[in-house]
Amino acid sequence: MFLSIFDLFKIGIGPSSSHTMGPMGAARRFLHEVRDGDWPRPASANVVRIRASLHGSLAFTGKGHGSDTAVILGLIGCEPSSMDPDAVDQILQRTGETGHIDVDGFPNWSFDPKVDLVFDYDEKLPGHANGMRFSALDEFDNPLFRQIYYSIGGGFVVDADELARIDAGFEDLTPVDVPYPFENATQMLEMADQSRMSIAQMKRSNEEAARSAGGTKDGAIDLAKDIDSIWQAMDSCVKRGLNQDGELPGGLMVKRRARQVAEKLEAKWSKNELGPLAANDWLSAYAMAVNEENAAGGRVVTAPTNGAAGVIPAVMSYLFRFHAGASRKDVEEFLLTAAAVGGIIKHNASISGAEVGCQGEVGSAAAMAAAGLAAVMGGTPAQVENAAEIALEHHLGMTCDPVAGLVQVPCIERNALGAVKAVTAASLALHGDGEHFVPLDACIETMRQTGMDMSERYKETSQGGLAVNVPVNIVEC
Repeated sequence: MFLSIFDLFKIGIGPSSSHTMGPMGAARRFLHEVRDGDWPRPASANVVRIRASLHGSLAFTGKGHGSDTAVILGLIGCEPSSMDPDAVDQILQRTGETGHIDVDGFPNWSFDPKVDLVFDYDEKLPGHANGMRFSALDEFDNPLFRQIYYSIGGGFVVDADELARIDAGFEDLTPVDVPYPFENATQMLEMADQSRMSIAQMKRSNEEAARSAGGTKDGAIDLAKDIDSIWQAMDSCVKRGLNQDGELPGGLMVKRRARQVAEKLEAKWSKNELGPLAANDWLSAYAMAVNEENAAGGRVVTAPTNGAAGVIPAVMSYLFRFHAGASRKDVEEFLLTAAAVGGIIKHNASISGAEVGCQGEVGSAAAMAAAGLAAVMGGTPAQVENAAEIALEHHLGMTCDPVAGLVQVPCIERNALGAVKAVTAASLALHGDGEHFVPLDACIETMRQTGMDMSERYKETSQGGLAVNVPVNIVEC
């Protein structure tokens, strides 16, 4: 099993990896499949119109997550990694006015968002809670080509056939031979013990092997630069969030708080008034800064999802602020270790809130952050595994119940608490010798089972929990 660090950490836009980045990627993929794909093309019929429908969690919380906007952006060729968030309104206005898909190199197909984009609350597609159906129609609205896609968390998108292969145990749709192909934490620790390598060193070797197989030259140098670019994007997001104020979009009138908190902390810092909660307060400010940016549709890094994007940047920012020995060389070890743990979680359970609740998002992020921090603080592979387990164990059962379908309440504060738990978990593990009662693999399997048992109301549908018990008055913006 190999899942690249760049699959888990993807640069994109908010507010959701599964509900925004996923639908955007699916729509863009469909656009290319209609034009270039191998499907029966009737000689006397031409594609003139594109239609799309969102199902399951994408339907119930799609408006709050911007899924409709994402589909439109994808159909006009936008990519999450290069999309300019400031250009969205202009693009939407132009598409609404013309009722056509205007992309260089593509036919001028009709697409009227008011008619051709449907939130289907009645039909849940069989493969996953985040389902989408796209259709290419002729002039008489007869379907010429249809495709179903699933957004399975963290911006990953698969079609129905690919999902069936994953469910059958063939998750590596494009398998790569790597020197340390661990599929679970037990194998990871065994390989670390046999090789006398750290988790980060094994993960680095796997990444370099994958790059070499793909024909990439100077793999080690490029890998280090590309990993650093992930951190640069995370760090930039933290800094932007700490310098913004005002209300978040969506109508809940939730105010940004990260800047205000950081300014108060900076004032105390300059006077050397470091209270007992200073580290926790800074962790919270960093995490909220990222998730406020995410809620505003800004540029973030999936870590491993947008909804949990603040945990890892917060813990890394904490590392640089509170640990004098921290340096840029720690970035690579932190992120490689975190990616190794995140890959195991995704392979054996899920990182999708629509599939297993927020335990799969913030819980996974906390486990990844705890592992990364323990590694750079000198932890052994056993201590790193212990840190990840502690962090994940104490998120088990956490529901995903966003108020009004927006990635704001409780998501922003939840990232802050996830970061605090990650640091605490790493500290507890480092005070031990790596021996512990609950293995990480058992914890991951428990998360998977808990997610399967959890009511759909608590899995990113906004039909349970805080989403129905907190009265809201949405103000149209």
